[in-house]
Amino acid sequence: MSKSHWKQRNRSLYYATAPAPDDPVLDPATTALLVIDVQNTYLERPARAGLTGAELAHYEAWTPFHDRMHAQVIPGIAEALKLFRGKGMEVLFARIACQTKDGRERSLSQKKPGFNNLLLPKDEHASQIVPALSPVGDEIVVTKTTDSALTGTNLRLILHNLGIRTLVCVGIFTDQCVSSTVRSLADESFDVVVLEDLCAAASLDLHTQELAILNMIYCNVMDFSEFTALLGAQETAR
Repeated sequence: MSKSHWKQRNRSLYYATAPAPDDPVLDPATTALLVIDVQNTYLERPARAGLTGAELAHYEAWTPFHDRMHAQVIPGIAEALKLFRGKGMEVLFARIACQTKDGRERSLSQKKPGFNNLLLPKDEHASQIVPALSPVGDEIVVTKTTDSALTGTNLRLILHNLGIRTLVCVGIFTDQCVSSTVRSLADESFDVVVLEDLCAAASLDLHTQELAILNMIYCNVMDFSEFTALLGAQETAR
């Protein structure tokens, strides 16, 4: 069975009967790709051999995320980078990284115990963007100790100075830093597109739920093939 069109997918109860949204304006001069937090720390895993009990169960619970990242998300973002670069469109990156070794300037959300207790000094391997997606030339990278790439950096000013009005967001985690960034961008009246097949959360359920929460109020959610078709159609029409 073929999937539904992006204008009908990922709808929450709030928008179940709403009319189809307008197409986002994808002018290459005012549209940029924002790659969020695809960093070494999130792709590294302990050796499975020797794990037992709860540690092994936790390892297995994360396996679908890692499979999705390696098989789909990272290769897909690489294709998106190729597309944007080929058209001379702006590409930006956000990563979690603190300026101090002990992370004393981190936001409270990155100091609380648990998954988000992130100590990622800016020069260490763990905080770097994965090699397959490395920035090239003078592509802009912002570092943050917050979930939102907008509130935790000077990204707002950068986008303003670049003349960007539409952000195409990809990366991880859909329900955390991607979501926080998208909401901040929408509140600042940027038009936002989230490419659903180029994002991931810890589980597919969390990913899918967050897309429905974000869609049609904070962003338009579509997949990469739908985005490229829309971009091509608008270029032809100009």
